[in-house]
Amino acid sequence: MNKSFWWKEAKIYELYIDKFAGTIQNLTAQLDYFTKLGINTLHILPHYPSPMVDDGYDVMDYLNVRPELGTLEDFDALVKEAHARGIRIMLDFVLNHVSEFHPWFIDARTHKDSMRRDYFLWSETGTELAESWNAFSDLKPKNWIRNDPTGDYYFATFYPQQPDLNWDNPAVFDGMMANMDFWADRGVDGFRLDAAGSLIKREGSISKGLPETHAVLKRIRAHLDEKYGGAIALLAEAHLSIEGMKMYFGNGDECHMIYHFPLMEEMFLSLLFDEPGRMSEMLEQSHDIPAHCAFATFLRNHDEISLSTLPLIRRTTLISLLDPHGEYLFNNGQATALRLANIFADAPHKLREALALLYSLPGSPVMYYGDEIGMRNLPRDGGELDTRKYVRGAFDWEEARRQMQNPDSLFHFVASLIRAHS
Repeated sequence: MNKSFWWKEAKIYELYIDKFAGTIQNLTAQLDYFTKLGINTLHILPHYPSPMVDDGYDVMDYLNVRPELGTLEDFDALVKEAHARGIRIMLDFVLNHVSEFHPWFIDARTHKDSMRRDYFLWSETGTELAESWNAFSDLKPKNWIRNDPTGDYYFATFYPQQPDLNWDNPAVFDGMMANMDFWADRGVDGFRLDAAGSLIKREGSISKGLPETHAVLKRIRAHLDEKYGGAIALLAEAHLSIEGMKMYFGNGDECHMIYHFPLMEEMFLSLLFDEPGRMSEMLEQSHDIPAHCAFATFLRNHDEISLSTLPLIRRTTLISLLDPHGEYLFNNGQATALRLANIFADAPHKLREALALLYSLPGSPVMYYGDEIGMRNLPRDGGELDTRKYVRGAFDWEEARRQMQNPDSLFHFVASLIRAHS
């Protein structure tokens, strides 16, 4: 396949192997589905061995696949068969943290003189970095988590079971690059960098998007460019203002792609408030990026609908329209986790309008698995605070096959949009 700036032409489909196909072998057997849809890039959500506290974002071993998904040989076959169809493979790469059961942390938490101790962030009091962003404020009161074996605290931005890595330690960089090389050597075409803006923590800041973090990302890019000739793409997850997001491109020497969160917000405002002017203004502000870079455009993904760069009153109003019954609110009501078919349940034509809007815009569009057939959230089944889990149900193959046989279905409508996108 031609590897020249392929990410600028990417039409991405985001999926969990287990939720979409059950196993890697089954995913390989279903590759023709993506050809029918017009997809040329698969973003595979975390497939690594994990206790699954955070649906795989708590990684125990970066150099393998979860046993229930298959084997490394199965993965190699997937990459080979996908490439034969002109489909690229992008893996989710969790940079900011590991599982509490990762060997590095098991060793580090056991005793203070561990060789791995400085791979993580520690405190005797749990009072430092008080202004740093707490990603899950409804799940834990602060980012410092008590470590009973040593009587002190470790830092965790996300779940308590996900200790943050200390990227100020050169050994962390070297270890994580070895993990990334393992998959690049197996033919992977790119990596989505989870929580890319949160790698470095500093006192007196929210510890997001710091200059030192950009320096780390540039080093990652330089490492991959030198070793793989510029063929490996990096997609950054960082929700900031448009100007803040552009910084993740660097001077064309940082990330190749960035999720366009502000444009996502404006798309929902346009769809629900009929305010296309604001979206046009955002597109105008999005033009001046390095020539070989691209924004990844999207409406939904595996997480909540994050609206954090909108003014509070605007955000609150939009959330009340997206989730009028407050059924899937996330993070103390600051966001909500809904599939598109839930949002537009009372107006199916608006679902088609939303998808048509997504594929009418410049950039590399991302389809979240199941949205092309109108899948909905799983029903609420109790007091689960992490409502993101309700947008991660099993793919409805019966519905997909039914729609593939109906030329007037949502599937065929989406396929026509994807094929027309340029």
